[in-house]
Amino acid sequence: MTGPHDHETSVLVAGGGITGLSAAFFLARQGVGVTLVERHPSTAIMPQARAFNARSLEIFRTFGLEEEILERQSILAGLPEMIGADTLAGAERFRVDMLARVRPGGISPAGWAMIDQDELERVVRAHAEDAGAEVRFATELVSFENAGEGVTATVRDLGTGTESRIRAGYLIAADGNRAGVRHRLGVEADGPGVLGHAAHFLFDADLDGVLRDRRFLLAYFDRPRTGTVLCPLGRPGRWMLGVPFQAGESLDDFTEERCAELARAAAGIPDLELTLVPPVPGWSRLPVDVRIGAMVARSYRAGRVFFAGDCAHVVPPTGSFGASTGIADAHNLAWKLAAVLHGQAGPGLLDTYEAERRPVARATMDTALRILDARHAGEGEDATRIDEVTMAHGYRYRSAAVCTEPGTPDSPVEDPRTPTGRPGLRAPHVWLERDGRRVSTLDLGAGSFTVLAGAEGASWVAAAATVAPELGIDLHAWRMGDDVQDPEKRFPEAYGISATGASLVRPDGFVAWRAVETAARPERELSRVLREVLALVPGSGVANNHLRGQVNSPGT
Repeated sequence: MTGPHDHETSVLVAGGGITGLSAAFFLARQGVGVTLVERHPSTAIMPQARAFNARSLEIFRTFGLEEEILERQSILAGLPEMIGADTLAGAERFRVDMLARVRPGGISPAGWAMIDQDELERVVRAHAEDAGAEVRFATELVSFENAGEGVTATVRDLGTGTESRIRAGYLIAADGNRAGVRHRLGVEADGPGVLGHAAHFLFDADLDGVLRDRRFLLAYFDRPRTGTVLCPLGRPGRWMLGVPFQAGESLDDFTEERCAELARAAAGIPDLELTLVPPVPGWSRLPVDVRIGAMVARSYRAGRVFFAGDCAHVVPPTGSFGASTGIADAHNLAWKLAAVLHGQAGPGLLDTYEAERRPVARATMDTALRILDARHAGEGEDATRIDEVTMAHGYRYRSAAVCTEPGTPDSPVEDPRTPTGRPGLRAPHVWLERDGRRVSTLDLGAGSFTVLAGAEGASWVAAAATVAPELGIDLHAWRMGDDVQDPEKRFPEAYGISATGASLVRPDGFVAWRAVETAARPERELSRVLREVLALVPGSGVANNHLRGQVNSPGT
């Protein structure tokens, strides 16, 4: 240490949006020391996302946050409609249910959450701090050195101007679509790039006279310009307006007077009284330059620096994929960093982050672009593209952390409505009963490796009890008909195993491997598979075990 302000942490997160806060939360809950820095003074009050898909809710559900998130949904909960008109005062051209195509139905224990991103950020930040994460807003990442056994960063407290150094084992760059950290490291992105700009700003106004008792999630207007959007926010009378740039315009052209004029034109009320509101408390500039783009970083890692969220990929807003994809990035990376830092996995496990998440980002970008093109052209849905439910719940991982089976399709997704249980896919949701209470198969892991065995798979449960302490990992093990009941008898078919088989589910809820039937030596087979998934050299044991390995099942 070289000064009184120096600090050490296992993981430094740069960026306090939903991806960075989620990463800090997931890591802290898994016992990893984490510090987050964000240059803005607080979470924003202008929500970049208005809803989060069921896969995001599944993730937060495993950490016990689902109920609180649903309790803090916005006034738009249950009102997922989109309207189109010349102005708000004008006659409607169309009205559609935005979520009709994307509700997961029976494939998930969770549903969409109509919560504004700024509200979700407050929930996640509070729980991250409760779990031990150090969250520093109004703190800027000035510079960093990415070399040797860690990262050394210089940060500046924007309130006092004081600079200090933070030494971390790893850095997660979640600093948004301008990707300052990624660009400093010389990592470029591929894709169409920036598709357009829009000025987004907040205002308070009484629009009841032209609302005509209507309530909606999103409105598209032709005035003041085609593509103008209006969104109601979390408090009555507060609105967000987005107006596309014209050729040659910049954000400087959107003065306070101009923004007020644009809001009146969109509302269709020339003399509307309104008050402009800053997007972040304390900001003097009212509009925000929102870039609509499509790109994916060529690499998700540079040494000990990982890229996540909009820093790694930017997708158009169509499909509401962006923020949820960032949460999934954080979830995938957090368990792998935790396993390596706790000495339960080899460093090679971290290479699987890019191998798994980058193809998902490319497929997501392509899907969002096809939806966007269809909407701009006024065409119907493209039957050949990946639908929203499949993109959110059916993407496939291929990496060294998955025991991919021969004959696995080459496609990036599988329809989760007809689950196969193949390794590399999200573990299928099946309703079970435990102690008289209904639970999902997705609830049984609680962030640990999990063995789900058929009714005659007691040998796999016993194998888990032997292998867990051998590898120094926490391992849940459940057998149908014993620990849990399968009243609808759906488990074997959904997971593609027999009564004597078993499925191994990773901490992020993805199937790592399965045995369709019993093995001659279940302990040896399960140990071999876990060592392969965790990038452990056979016979190496655990290099630095901070957590005592144990198998978790009823009565233990």
